[in-house]
Amino acid sequence: MKLHYKHYKPSKISLVTDFFIFIIGFFVVVEWLPLTTNTPYEKYTEAVVFYCLVWVLISYFLGRYRPLHKLKYIDQSLNLFYVSILSFGIVWFLSFLFFDGYYSVYVILTYTAIIFAITFAFYLLYFMLLYAVEYEDEPIKIHEREVAHLKPAPPLDKASYEALCKTLSVHSGEKALEFLSNQVDLKSGNTYVNFSTSFFDVNAKPNYIYSTIINLERLNNIRCINKLFTVVNQKLPDDGRFICCFESKSTRKKRILNSLPVGINYIYYSVNYIYRRLMPKVFFSRRLYYDFTRGRNRILTKAEVLGRLYFCGFEVITEKKVGQLHYIYARRIKQPKPTTKRSYGPLIKLRRVGKNGRIFDVYKIRTMHSYSEYLQAYVYEHYDLQEGGKFNNDIRISTLGRIMRKYFLDELPMFMNLLKGDMKIVGVRPLSKHYLSLYDKELQDKRVKFKPGLMPPFYADMPQTLEEIQDSEMKYLTQCEEKGTFLTDLRYFFKILKNIFIKRARSA
Repeated sequence: MKLHYKHYKPSKISLVTDFFIFIIGFFVVVEWLPLTTNTPYEKYTEAVVFYCLVWVLISYFLGRYRPLHKLKYIDQSLNLFYVSILSFGIVWFLSFLFFDGYYSVYVILTYTAIIFAITFAFYLLYFMLLYAVEYEDEPIKIHEREVAHLKPAPPLDKASYEALCKTLSVHSGEKALEFLSNQVDLKSGNTYVNFSTSFFDVNAKPNYIYSTIINLERLNNIRCINKLFTVVNQKLPDDGRFICCFESKSTRKKRILNSLPVGINYIYYSVNYIYRRLMPKVFFSRRLYYDFTRGRNRILTKAEVLGRLYFCGFEVITEKKVGQLHYIYARRIKQPKPTTKRSYGPLIKLRRVGKNGRIFDVYKIRTMHSYSEYLQAYVYEHYDLQEGGKFNNDIRISTLGRIMRKYFLDELPMFMNLLKGDMKIVGVRPLSKHYLSLYDKELQDKRVKFKPGLMPPFYADMPQTLEEIQDSEMKYLTQCEEKGTFLTDLRYFFKILKNIFIKRARSA
């Protein structure tokens, strides 16, 4: 617990928020808690005022009233916990000492718990919005460096080549050796094979002397995957090639379920998933997991690995499953992103075009795996569109995400955009600048005349193709111009509800 003795100007928003929470908490205690007095307001009003003063003073000294955007979620949550414990302890002690138990300890405890719960929920919502990951769907742009030219090296002699092949066969198996031989020239002196879990071995190599770098240690065992990819990117010349491998989440699930008796296999897999997938992701268990396991044997999804590659400046050429491992052959196309570490919370924000072309952030619950925001071009290239313009078997969407999309749960945070006035109930879906640029010019011009909506005309007309989707939107926007927005939205609203609840239209 850190005390902030230095004077600072308290945030007005934090003070006003606490004030309203005090009132709500008092009302809940008096109206819903079974009290032994017939005059609860008269009895507890002075005590609540004193309690609030104690709470505010302790909060000030612990720094709770500093601007929220300058604070961290964990620190602020811990401070909230400390303030709750200290406030309850001080008020209860003084009540016992001077009022001889006149004020019920259960009422004081309940009031403390209510204030803590409401404030904690407020912090959770605020920091979820603050740390929402911004998804990108910009087209891939290839960048070349002026001096990143390959320095040719003589080929391996026969003994060195045979020793390398033998090592590869022992380490990864004959099938993996065959795959690597088909993709790259293992005899070349410009090919480097790394067997280490650390990126330091690659980092020690000079720049631009290898046209191909092969990393044969499973990514599941590498703690700093982004750092490894970034270092490889820096060492490779322009258009350099990179091969890596990993065990995917689906492969591990199948392996575990097939190796154990029915019943036990699902229990073991669930425990393994929590331990190897969730613990490394959650902020309060991440440090403990890495200290205990050194980051080895984590569960990785295919979407996450591919997304990390694109994030770090690579483009996937081909991929193949060899035995229990998934091999990816990629080429370097650009510099990696400035940062090599990203945090993923439950919310995402999407930069979208609104009325009059104004750009605003749309909030949604994250339904895709980490780093999926970098796979837009990959998915367009490798997956076919199904009816309604969605992708078949989109690897970016998690299992829970599919369920949330099916029942529109992922769109609940968009009501904040409704309250802010960026969107309305019925209207066309807000699109990114890149996606909007693919629409017909006439439809683009009509779209920016109106606010986008939570309930698109898609669910009224149920189009099957992208062309039909654009026709549906054009029809809706034309009616808004000719018959007025209110009447058009009202008619579409009831038609959409009918399709959702009767015809079972879904967002998945």
